[in-house]
Amino acid sequence: MASSKPSGPIKILDETFRNILKNHQDIPPEKLDRVRALMNAAIRDCLVRGHEPLIDAVKLPDPDDRHVLAAAIRAKAQVVVTFNLKDFPTDALAPWDVEAVHPDAFLETQIDLAPQVVYGAVQRIADSWRKPPGTVDDVIARLEQQGLVVSAAALRTLAITP
Repeated sequence: MASSKPSGPIKILDETFRNILKNHQDIPPEKLDRVRALMNAAIRDCLVRGHEPLIDAVKLPDPDDRHVLAAAIRAKAQVVVTFNLKDFPTDALAPWDVEAVHPDAFLETQIDLAPQVVYGAVQRIADSWRKPPGTVDDVIARLEQQGLVVSAAALRTLAITP
């Protein structure tokens, strides 16, 4: 990296993985490094670039979150998915045509729009777990533990055989 202080998507990923390590100290850092590399490799051009000039133009209750909104604006995103709704108020996002959505509400909407697609993704996640192996029920239980209660309930009611 050219700068010692990351910005935008790099900073967002740094924050995400730092919080995962803090909240799940049982996960080895090298495993998370691998996950991060796989995430970045999975989708071409997945990192938003060129949003830095927008950072100073946006106003949020927590100035340290401005890079998130700036990246969303640059990517022409319609939503910022976050547990931290209080720091992304509607009045601050509306001028940019961006909405803050809780992860549970976002996933519930995806289930409503394409239940088989979401269920298939949950199945693939379960199939990817090796140590220990996972099931769809395990993935749903994990979602519920992470606060996605409504989405977990919706997934449990799906009578879909992928």
